[in-house]
Amino acid sequence: MFSIAICEDEIYLLEELRKKTEAYLKTRHFSAEIHTFTSGEDLLKEQRPFDLILLDLVLPGMNGLEAAKQLSGSRIIIITSYREYAVDAFEVDAVHYLLKPVTEERLYQAMDRAVNRSGQADDRSLALVKSGNTHILPIRDILYCEVFDHRVCIHTAGDDYEYSGTLDTLEKKLDGRFFRCHRSYLINMSCVAAQEKGTAVVSNGDRILISRRKQSEFMQRLLDHLKNEVI
Repeated sequence: MFSIAICEDEIYLLEELRKKTEAYLKTRHFSAEIHTFTSGEDLLKEQRPFDLILLDLVLPGMNGLEAAKQLSGSRIIIITSYREYAVDAFEVDAVHYLLKPVTEERLYQAMDRAVNRSGQADDRSLALVKSGNTHILPIRDILYCEVFDHRVCIHTAGDDYEYSGTLDTLEKKLDGRFFRCHRSYLINMSCVAAQEKGTAVVSNGDRILISRRKQSEFMQRLLDHLKNEVI
């Protein structure tokens, strides 16, 4: 799952950023884990690459810039009260630079840029076994997933992969592009070609059932996706 770290030493600001980030994820229908830290040392102790880090530059002990230089594989949004530190954002190849106080509008713009940055989540893969061989399947190649008789089938344009499992478990490994349109189906909204009478048509022509209670949410997700695709 997409992971976000927020590093801010002022507790009230940390909580404010966390709430705004949660609101952003809900608005964008995007799933992510949020982790909070109050120092650069605590952030580095995690010893894991977060997909996105909201990072205050002025921190006790190790400052944000020093911490950022030791981070790899993460997109960083710099947050500070000091405009003159903008050059530091370029030094660590930050996605965006935000001045405090951080408004919801400016945070959303920065996070949209970070999430949609080239390669976001597109390099994530699943390891699947088929006919005794292990296949590394890029998540972006998945059209939809279905479950029947306690078996999950992952459909791509070129092949299908079946294994014993649940959609609930698989859903946690995917990202915000996927929508649970039915208790038996997960669909990649990036691969939806049409919507016809309670079904979604994906790019290979397969038709996926949309439950009645999910149809309104599906249409909203589809509209949101199309808005993000318009240049």
